[in-house]
Amino acid sequence: MGVITRVINWARVKSPWVLHFNTGACNACDIEIIASLTPCFDLERFGVVLKATPRHADILLCSGPVTRQIESRLKMIYEQMLEPKFVVAVGTCACSGGVFKGCYNVKAGIDKVLPVAAYIPGCPVSPKALIDGLVKLLNSLEENKKREEVPCPLKKI
Repeated sequence: MGVITRVINWARVKSPWVLHFNTGACNACDIEIIASLTPCFDLERFGVVLKATPRHADILLCSGPVTRQIESRLKMIYEQMLEPKFVVAVGTCACSGGVFKGCYNVKAGIDKVLPVAAYIPGCPVSPKALIDGLVKLLNSLEENKKREEVPCPLKKI
């Protein structure tokens, strides 16, 4: 494993950048996601940084069920993220459709559209559960990093 690849893998685990995306929920989980980033819960102590663009994000935090209107946008955002990329379903609506399941415009949870790496249930999800879920995801990434080498996105000059 090259030095550059090891540095990139270390940076991905130690400083994951997240993109928060609401697919059409009641905003209760969104408030809890933002609360987890405040100094009271301090998700940033694990290196997690909220980003505004999918091109810089490693993890896509999705809250809410997938509606027919948002499905194509969600896929487009996912495709814009660089590899390796991970999706986290935050809240009951994102995990299974929640109270919106069966509505005419709702497809279901995030996993019907994108591959989900972690599910964090709750209505709304508590900041402590969100932090616990993200830390478990980071720990599993670190274990996977030891088992396999992730290809370096940088081209050799």
